[in-house]
Amino acid sequence: MYYPGAHAQTRPNHPAVIIAGSNESIDYKTLNDRSNQIAQLLHRQGFRPRDHIALFMENNIRYFEIMWAAFRSGLVITPINRYLTADEAAYIINDCGAKAVFTSAYMSEVAVALPARTPECPLRYIIDGTCDGYDDLDQAMELCPATPLAEEPLGMTMLYSSGTTGQPKGVMKLLPPNPVTKGAIILPKLHAYGMDENSVYLSPAPIYHAAPLGYTMGVLSLGGTVVMTPRFDAEDALRCIQDYNITHSQWVPTMFIRMLKLPDDARRQYDLSSHQVAIHAAAPCPIEIKRQMIDWWGPIIHEYYGGSEGIGSTAIDSYEWLKRPGSVGRERIGKIRICDDAGDEVETGETGLIYFEHPKMPFAYHNDPEKTRGAQNPKFPNWSTMGDVGYVDAQDFLYLTDRKSFMIISGGVNIYPQAIEDALVLHPSVADAAVIGVPNEDFGEEVKAVVQLMSGVEKSDDLASDLIAFTREKVAAYMAPRSVDFTPELPRLPTGKLYKHKLRDQYWPKKTK
Repeated sequence: MYYPGAHAQTRPNHPAVIIAGSNESIDYKTLNDRSNQIAQLLHRQGFRPRDHIALFMENNIRYFEIMWAAFRSGLVITPINRYLTADEAAYIINDCGAKAVFTSAYMSEVAVALPARTPECPLRYIIDGTCDGYDDLDQAMELCPATPLAEEPLGMTMLYSSGTTGQPKGVMKLLPPNPVTKGAIILPKLHAYGMDENSVYLSPAPIYHAAPLGYTMGVLSLGGTVVMTPRFDAEDALRCIQDYNITHSQWVPTMFIRMLKLPDDARRQYDLSSHQVAIHAAAPCPIEIKRQMIDWWGPIIHEYYGGSEGIGSTAIDSYEWLKRPGSVGRERIGKIRICDDAGDEVETGETGLIYFEHPKMPFAYHNDPEKTRGAQNPKFPNWSTMGDVGYVDAQDFLYLTDRKSFMIISGGVNIYPQAIEDALVLHPSVADAAVIGVPNEDFGEEVKAVVQLMSGVEKSDDLASDLIAFTREKVAAYMAPRSVDFTPELPRLPTGKLYKHKLRDQYWPKKTK
């Protein structure tokens, strides 16, 4: 059976979760007992299957007690981005209809402002300390037995989009009811990567995000060990692979870039021989960056393309990728359809909006039927999209071009920023880069690069000119930036996603009603 209750019986002392660089760990018996107690607590408070709770917490070892309490109670749980403001977090709590929220003392500076903003959420619990408006979770748990509920239907997450344009929206997947003993929905993916009860999985990303959360819950379903870092640090990540004998891991491209830009002696001093599979997703990876990673780590790198909506996915291993650099693989879930703006399929090799076909729409945006309809093909409502643009080759391998909303139209020519950004990050002075369209009187838009420099590098007009020339050597001349601005830090989420609208808003006049 695929859940902690089974592993608590067969291997009670096996480490379920370890916080890297600390003495914090939790074994399967403790995880099982505590999740049972929280499930019992919520049941006593009147919670029943498909009721909603929220979790607002940093990468804390006790995150998983609350997740598994929800998953073994049939509840819907919404993990909230720990970097949000009080207003942003309150919006999600109110929108999802949560009747209980869990947080930690670490988050108290923001959490203390939530009760006044979430009057319809009556129950609030905190761990590791106190906070006005919250009850101590440990004290509440002491009154509850560590035994399973009489019935344990499998719960589910309702994740929220990152809100890169407009308010974030909850993604409600349409899943059949199953008992918790069947484990996390993601298990087939983990089996495909060779994961089992002996796997040691490194999670260096914020746990609230779809991929880290789904994969860590899957590893715990299998009975493996999750090693979670409090935050990402390039050299510490390599140290973790060595010190914890990591077998599997997951990354985003910005993490690869940070590790590749470490000094050579730092990159080479760690023993990475235990590492069997390194998975990456969340954003397209620059071709040269991925090639360097395969050269360094070997052909253990696997990529997939998908999203929180769960409408479809592709996968590709290192060997396939080396034959088709830039591809994100063949379809794994859902049938790929590439369509024009009218919703009609285009010819093989032509660029269009990427849809996945299912027998029926597999998700809905919570409280937003208009946005749900907007994700559907105008002619085939069971074809849905995440807004990405790309094409498939003759062998059905998918290539991403960019997000449709990021496209720059300059003089009637469509320019996709991704290829320009991929070129810029190869420059030794560049830590991160974003490319946006800014106003141009003659052409409507022109290409601008906004660059975050490596530590110790000073911005200058000469460097800006050098970056433009460097980019021209790698992309077509009309795609090269017309100008470069420098910023101390780009507004990028730790999950790798970039808040491009925050950059664009600085250059475009505000819209008036």
